[in-house]
Amino acid sequence: MATNPRFAYKGDRLKPLRAFCQTVRLGSVSRAAEALFLSQPAVTLQLQALEREMGTRLLERSGRRLVMTREGEALYELARPLVEGFEGLDVAFRERIRGMDAGELNVAAGSSTILYLLPPIVEAFRAAHPEVRLNLHNVTGASGLELLRSDAVDLAVGSMLDVPADLDYAPLARFEPMLITPPDHPLAHRKTLDLQDLSPYGLILPPQRLTTYRMVDLVFQRHRVPYTVALEVGGWEVIKQYVAMGLGISIVTAICLTEADHARLASRSLSAWFPERSYGVVVRKGKYLSPQARAFNALFRPGLFSRAGHDATGHSER
Repeated sequence: MATNPRFAYKGDRLKPLRAFCQTVRLGSVSRAAEALFLSQPAVTLQLQALEREMGTRLLERSGRRLVMTREGEALYELARPLVEGFEGLDVAFRERIRGMDAGELNVAAGSSTILYLLPPIVEAFRAAHPEVRLNLHNVTGASGLELLRSDAVDLAVGSMLDVPADLDYAPLARFEPMLITPPDHPLAHRKTLDLQDLSPYGLILPPQRLTTYRMVDLVFQRHRVPYTVALEVGGWEVIKQYVAMGLGISIVTAICLTEADHARLASRSLSAWFPERSYGVVVRKGKYLSPQARAFNALFRPGLFSRAGHDATGHSER
């Protein structure tokens, strides 16, 4: 029985569309070839064939990356859900057969997110889907993003300042920056507070590789206010403990301050100088989300994290 060339042609169209979507997501033909287990020339030929078929240029070079033209953006918007749906078909089929009462979910998050933000989400998810194995990967920064890019985790939850082009970030809550001191510290009793008032006192900050340290340094440098770091240590709980012991002062995000901290710490807002921090969900562009991941993501409803007078917003760890 002869094969209808029309149906063969439409079946072969998926290959160049996959090559196109992977090149857009990863920014280069070489990375797309690795992801697709193809040679670079094979991916290049597929992209050229797709451009001939569409009759327009879809990609152009910007520095070392390939970026979409206006026509490429239009095609990507149409092709991405088709490619994602096809690549996730086997997973969706298995999950549809056995339902939500099976499988596992992998989430990347830093210590502060796991400790302060995720407990109500994890509790709700476990109550609704007790048979799903939930794995929380305690990682921060680049380590979490690499897990996302390698599909070792389904999604990440945390705070992001700069969002890479291959990731989608949906901020869900914002928390203001806070100065914390011992209750008897001179800064705890000042009626007004300027940034330079912090200068004589040593700061206790997270490691330099993390966002909080970089943000503090940026603000002080921008205002040309000198500062000193008395102690560099990881973990908000450790930082709060050392501040309570009188070893220094610190600048933290309001997310980490609990009712129990009011007795041992004095806190006041620094939002006049430091930006609020957003926390939300990060996913890889082009990744098919399993039913478990979609159910977990759906629990991040507006208003859930309205703390310190700040409500959740619609628009990724230290």
